[in-house]
Amino acid sequence: MKPSRPTLGIAPDGHSNDGAPRDDPACRHLRRPLAPHPISEGTTILELVDGTMTAFNARQLAAACQLYAEQLAADNVRIGMSLSGALVPAGLGRSCLVPMIRRGMIDWMVSTGANLYHDLQMALGYQMYFGTPHANDTQLRNDGVVRIYDLFFESEALYTTDQFIRDTFRRLVTKREITDRISSADIHFWLGQELLQRSLALREFSVLAAAADVGLPIHTASPGDSGIGMNLAALQVEGIHVQVEPSIDVNETAAYVYDIKHAGGRSAVLILGGGSSKNFVLQTEPYLQEVLGLEENGHDFFIQLTDARPDTGGLSGATPSEAVSWGKVDPDKLSQAVVCYGDCSVYLPLLVRYAVEKSPSRPHSRLYHSRRELSGFLFSQVRVPLPSKA
Repeated sequence: MKPSRPTLGIAPDGHSNDGAPRDDPACRHLRRPLAPHPISEGTTILELVDGTMTAFNARQLAAACQLYAEQLAADNVRIGMSLSGALVPAGLGRSCLVPMIRRGMIDWMVSTGANLYHDLQMALGYQMYFGTPHANDTQLRNDGVVRIYDLFFESEALYTTDQFIRDTFRRLVTKREITDRISSADIHFWLGQELLQRSLALREFSVLAAAADVGLPIHTASPGDSGIGMNLAALQVEGIHVQVEPSIDVNETAAYVYDIKHAGGRSAVLILGGGSSKNFVLQTEPYLQEVLGLEENGHDFFIQLTDARPDTGGLSGATPSEAVSWGKVDPDKLSQAVVCYGDCSVYLPLLVRYAVEKSPSRPHSRLYHSRRELSGFLFSQVRVPLPSKA
């Protein structure tokens, strides 16, 4: 008959005591007893994350915070962020993304165009307002109000933002500052520069202005899929051509990754949501390995905050392990991959606050200004014609 085990409980000194005899076979599984800290008036964000988030997605969020602050924040790590979902309209542009940019917490970004369009809208002085998802949308339309779930804003903001985009690029083309094909990073840099011309204070509030100020490149996987793209298309009706070439974006983003890895550093991805932005930061590695035939193993660090399930088969919910099969993530680095399931609008402020408290600011890599040089280096490493498996 198997001997009974002592009751689990708290030892007299206040520490957890599993009560298991040291020769009990169960001991190999029972090595880390939970010992959550009581929350008090003086509990800091570090104590909250490290001492109370002990299970389920709370534990995953704690792991993401710790991985970022202890590993990604190192100077020899280059961090690419992907951004999807209406995070900027929800206020996370100003509260989280701008501080991250200004502190050097990310080095390059891929965003949906919609987030950047709404960033422009707010930089031009238009507010987002508390609303309700239960509003009568026909009435809102008649009243000149636009809804993003539980946010409202005045429809006039769309027309002013549209005009700002068209005026900016009409002038750039007319003055021949744009004479050739460009990447989406150029589009976003010039918009950010235009905001900074209006007021340097906008670098404290606007993602585009903050990125332009420190030379952080922002790309988009779908240049035509937003108000920015629609207004560039409208300029063609006037005979003003702004030729955004996605192939340039593919090469520039791959060059950021290859450069740091070739120099002995490490590459990290911080994925907010999913969608095409997620794929665009991750496909840098398959492009280097599969298409260009360069020796590479995949990204070294992977953090994703998402509400997408993996079992639907979509890229948004695809796990780091699945990404290994594509060459996107180094198979030897899966222990440095964390997925936290839930709403980015809840998790991101906690991650940023934790990182701000625990890790110092990093120097800005200013990749926007060196991207052509980095692309040239990447091209010099490729054998022509490209290698074939046949």
